[in-house]
Amino acid sequence: MPDGTPEASLKLVADITAIDPAAWDACAGPDNPFLSHAFLAALEQSGSATAEAGWLPQHLVLEESDGRLLGAVPLYLKGHSYGEYVFDHSWARAYEQAGGHYYPKLQSAVPFTPVTGPRLLVRPGAPAQTADLLIHGLEQAALAHKVSSVHVTFPTEADWSRLGAAGWLQRVGEQYHWDNEGYASFDDFLATLNSRRRKDIRKERQRAVEGGIRLTVLTGSDLKPQHWDAFFRFYRNTSDRKWGDPYLTREFFARIGETMADRIALVMAEKDGRWIAGALNLIGSDTIYGRNWGCDGRDYPFLHFEACYYQAIDFAIARGLKRVEAGAQGEHKVMRGYRPVRTYSAHWIRDPGFRRAVADFLARETRAVEAGIEDLAEHLPFRQTCS
Repeated sequence: MPDGTPEASLKLVADITAIDPAAWDACAGPDNPFLSHAFLAALEQSGSATAEAGWLPQHLVLEESDGRLLGAVPLYLKGHSYGEYVFDHSWARAYEQAGGHYYPKLQSAVPFTPVTGPRLLVRPGAPAQTADLLIHGLEQAALAHKVSSVHVTFPTEADWSRLGAAGWLQRVGEQYHWDNEGYASFDDFLATLNSRRRKDIRKERQRAVEGGIRLTVLTGSDLKPQHWDAFFRFYRNTSDRKWGDPYLTREFFARIGETMADRIALVMAEKDGRWIAGALNLIGSDTIYGRNWGCDGRDYPFLHFEACYYQAIDFAIARGLKRVEAGAQGEHKVMRGYRPVRTYSAHWIRDPGFRRAVADFLARETRAVEAGIEDLAEHLPFRQTCS
């Protein structure tokens, strides 16, 4: 720290409940619910993000001499690469085939959550170099743990740039987000699309509710244990069919329902008096974030699109939110009015030879990703306007 500022120290904390919630949230800010102390604590206390699950918390904190928090980084020691959504399995295989040990590694992320947000969490009013000290702390933690690498996934562009300036390798990915251009209604949004896409989306929404299917959006005190019971069944059923063991436990949903219900929008679909499907969203200051989808295993045409994409758009318009982030992957979202956007990650690799190989890969991958984004941007379904 420069002359005239308080002394500060870096340390790793293996349990987020050991950190004062108000102090953590002051650093994380109010915008992104996934970075809140309540959300991260729910992951740990529910057994979802724990050492047994391969996510050992090692949160980095920067404290003044009196214990006051200046900054923090959500951080985990990992022995695998699951639940991250920025895939480095090929890196791990290549390094291990060359005789190295890729695992364990350090991962700065919100577990199981491909949502962009700050990773260098700095308290308002903290010294200007606080973020750089956190980057230094990540590198020191890597050396202390003797790990191969540190990975910061889904940071903001500002954090990504700062990490790049510190010499970290930079990676670019893509997602699909919907932007609210001040629409008064869903029909107002549809009016911006070409005729074919307007007709297709209207048909999809009609088909989704055929046979008496009814959708309800639950938030705040309307969320009850029976809703979470049903949604957890759907989540497990979909996870079992697609990915194997689900990451999140039933207790996780109970905890977020208790501690952050006002930041949840749970879309539930009902037919003949029983719940048949659901989609979990979290609400930020200007964005609704789609997270998990599940159903009872039956085939309901277009219900996934309705529950996950169109209901989120309806909610954003009604609440005056600027954006819908509907999760990872899915070029099919583009034809439903979602635009391709860049996502970011940054990577510190200890072995110089391996670092050079990864840097070469990233240069080629970035060109491909950028070309893909540009190509998709040319095929958006919006009406052409004359200038």
